[in-house]
Amino acid sequence: MDKRKTYILMVDTETANGYTAADGKTHLEDSLVYDIGFAVIDKKGNIYEEYSFIIDEVFFKEEYLMQSAYYAEKIPMYYREMHDGIRKPVTIWEARRIVHKICEKYNIKAICAHNSGFDLRALNNTVRYYSKSKCRYFFPYGIEIWDTLKMCDVFAKSPSYVRYCKENGYMTNHKTPRPRKTAEILYRYISGDEEFNEKHTGLEDVRIETKILAHCFRQHKKMRKLLYA
Repeated sequence: MDKRKTYILMVDTETANGYTAADGKTHLEDSLVYDIGFAVIDKKGNIYEEYSFIIDEVFFKEEYLMQSAYYAEKIPMYYREMHDGIRKPVTIWEARRIVHKICEKYNIKAICAHNSGFDLRALNNTVRYYSKSKCRYFFPYGIEIWDTLKMCDVFAKSPSYVRYCKENGYMTNHKTPRPRKTAEILYRYISGDEEFNEKHTGLEDVRIETKILAHCFRQHKKMRKLLYA
């Protein structure tokens, strides 16, 4: 470990317990995490350690919630990959302990995710629910929370990205359409791979979000990073 280097923890979660209201809008405020992937990375996109955990309390013990999860069709895949050792089942407390240990080991300066407010809220929801609010927060206190959804504006507002989204049908349905900034579309743009489909599993999405972060830093421009500016 290079003490001169800035290390970042990239995180992605998959959740259950969202619901769709009568107006068709999806609400995820009370989401609980069943899959968390995270990796220690640097600004160039190098990965030093990575983890893929299935959260025991949700995946195994909340059968009804798991069947209603957005990606419930992936449940058989998760069982196969746990059997093969690709993913490890742990309690939310074990996952939290390991994250805290990794943050201390690498002196993590920032925790990052794409649309990080969602992941932060879901992880806090999970520890609060299973501790009956005795534990309130998943991540260590005082570490900055970054959001690649904000950071990517350094290239996603460029004429070339706007043109790319218009040409490929990646504009929003707003009255004044705007380029969409999902991790899948951003990765297609920076990689040139129009056939790429996001896995929507924790660790695999962490890997592409790491490449998005590295692309942001390669612009060498001032950018927004903080979730809470």
